[in-house]
Parts: sequence; C-alpha cells; structure tokens
Amino acid sequence: MKPVLIMLLGAVFLSGCGESESKVDGRWYTPSLVDNGKRLFIDNCAECHGVAAQGTLHWNKPAANGKYPPPPLNGTAHAWHHPLKGLKRSVQLGGVPMGGSMPGFADTLSDAETEAVISYFQSQWPAPIYQAWLDRGGLK
Repeated sequence: MKPVLIMLLGAVFLSGCGESESKVDGRWYTPSLVDNGKRLFIDNCAECHGVAAQGTLHWNKPAANGKYPPPPLNGTAHAWHHPLKGLKRSVQLGGVPMGGSMPGFADTLSDAETEAVISYFQSQWPAPIYQAWLDRGGLK
C-alpha cells in the first residue's frame, strides 16, 4: 500500500476516536458522568443526603444543636441557587467552615469526581429547575 493511502486510512479510523459522548438533554454533563457520579454519590453522600439526593425529613428546621440536617440536592431545596463553582466548593470544603456539619471531600474526591457527583444530583433536577439554575448563571 502506498504511504498516502495508509495515512488516509489511519486518519479515517482515528477520526471516530475523538468523538465525545452527547450531553444529557442540553445539560453540561454526559450520561457516563452521571453514572460515575451516582456510584460516587452513593459511596460518599447518600448516607446523609439519601440515595436519590432527597435529603432528610425536616431538613429546613434546625436540630437541637442548632444545625440544619442535610438538605435535598434533587432540586427541591436551595442547591440550585448556587453556581457550579459554588457547588464544587461546597463538596470539596464542606459546610464546617460556615458553621455546618458536612465534611469536606477534597481529600476523598478529585475535581473530576466532584463534578461527577454534582452531575448525578443535578440529573435529579426537573427541567424547569435546571433552566432556572442556568438563568441564574449556574455555569459561570
């Protein structure tokens, strides 16, 4: 085979390798990121926030110690008010610096894993909540 033909065939073969996975319904994440995030969420977050990110009963009322229980992250509480970088910061640093109880996960989860966790709980957000998050500048 001629070198030019070999190079052409190689280029055609490799052109499919760089294609990326489609994003979920116009959101910033992919299905595989959500799948990975679900596993990480269950392993690291579900004990407090629930498997489906539903939070705890009476999450919006302080406990006897004055601290609030873990809120839902499924779009029914205030998580959607925070931009992506704020959500990442909350997962990494936790709530202790602000008087809360949530531990930080910076030593447990990489940046990519933190984004996967966020993609999982954001995948629980109904379309209108996700759109409101975008409208508030969620990706900035």
